[in-house]
Amino acid sequence: MEEISSFFSQFWLQIIISVLVSYLISSVNTSIIVTRIVMHKDIRTMGSGNAGFTNVLRCVGKVPATVTFIGDFLKGIISISIALCLMIGVDGDKSDIYRGYLMYIAGFFAVLGHSFPIYYKFKGGKGVVTTFAVMLMTDWRSLVTALVIFSIIFFSTKIISLCALINFSLYGFFAFGWRYFDYEGTTSFLSFVPHPSMSFVVFSAVSAFLIGFLIIARHKDNIKRLMNGTEKKIKAKK
Repeated sequence: MEEISSFFSQFWLQIIISVLVSYLISSVNTSIIVTRIVMHKDIRTMGSGNAGFTNVLRCVGKVPATVTFIGDFLKGIISISIALCLMIGVDGDKSDIYRGYLMYIAGFFAVLGHSFPIYYKFKGGKGVVTTFAVMLMTDWRSLVTALVIFSIIFFSTKIISLCALINFSLYGFFAFGWRYFDYEGTTSFLSFVPHPSMSFVVFSAVSAFLIGFLIIARHKDNIKRLMNGTEKKIKAKK
């Protein structure tokens, strides 16, 4: 706890800037913009009503969905890249760990901004694509693990919501696992934080659990449809 307290006391300005920038950037919803340009409609009034990649794919088409995917992914990349820029010049034994803390904070608020965008009356997407970008930036091994799980479930069921729910129920566990292996020195050569403290291991896991919980909460309607057996399989609009 002393390490985390030290981080918050030393880098409070970077934290505030990173939180605001990440949230405001990610509040720009690609699916709403793309759908208005292509069909002059609000994607939130179409299909499932979700302002995200899957609903655009079903209701608008493959090209708009691809643009939406890229936009949602870039929000996570840009948010965490800015957080890293704010830490330029920070050195010392814990510099990597401090950067890691800020990256997770920026990542969480990037997902929060996508899900509850201030520009669109707090009605946004579910955050799956943006979270994949956060995984890539904070710990690429978590993304690889998630994509393997996602692929296995998707090719078995063709139901994206089920893939997301299972993945993000487990996100905190495999985030903790990779970081703990780093802490033990087993996988240090694969990590951008090769020698994490136990505080950082726990912080990483808690951040992953919070993001996972947020995404699962945003899938409440999908959970109901899955339980009723009415959840649709993925099918692109031509």
